[in-house]
Amino acid sequence: MNIGQYIDHTILNADATQLDIEKICNEAKEYRLYSVCVNSCNVAYVAEALKGTEVKVTSVVGFPLGASSIEAKAFETKNAIEKGANEIDMVINIGALKSGNEDYLFKDIRAVVEAASDNALVKVIIETALLSEEEKITACKIAKAAGAHYVKTSTGFSTGGATVEDIKLMRKIVGPEIGVKASGGIRDFQKAKAMIEAGATRLGASASVSIVKGLEEDNNGY
Repeated sequence: MNIGQYIDHTILNADATQLDIEKICNEAKEYRLYSVCVNSCNVAYVAEALKGTEVKVTSVVGFPLGASSIEAKAFETKNAIEKGANEIDMVINIGALKSGNEDYLFKDIRAVVEAASDNALVKVIIETALLSEEEKITACKIAKAAGAHYVKTSTGFSTGGATVEDIKLMRKIVGPEIGVKASGGIRDFQKAKAMIEAGATRLGASASVSIVKGLEEDNNGY
């Protein structure tokens, strides 16, 4: 298992410096991670730092609350892609979902999918820790109907992160056609492995190096 190719190496904290982001990019290159995930203001820097490598650039949109307007999310998506993003991780309007406004939620996601066009993959963060099971199911169905390429558990900035149970549920709802990303609280190889076995096809983590080193230890029988 090349677990590095499952991982979006993530740095989204507000006080992240350019040196912090440079370190993340260097780690992503050294450990052959799939992408580096940053706030949209850092996309141009990361795209330049990763130029000539196979590491992708992921930008969050409407992060972390999902409460930006539909138009703002669409603009942020286009701008991030222009700056070099290959993938977009958008946060849904959670309040609209919990209000039962499914039409708004569809438009919210669809606007980002259309803004990305064929230029970037779109992952939809549903923030599972804030949702009932019924709401998780609804969010996954709408994300798939709106043309998203992935559904994703969490921002990592709310009350909880990814769970095996949520990954199994999300995979069951979206089927094999689109990806499922587990994010939030994944800090070691065993938890990462459990998420993949439950149906995750991508992982979001800041502890990516520890996860990869954990695989190496596991392979060596430690």
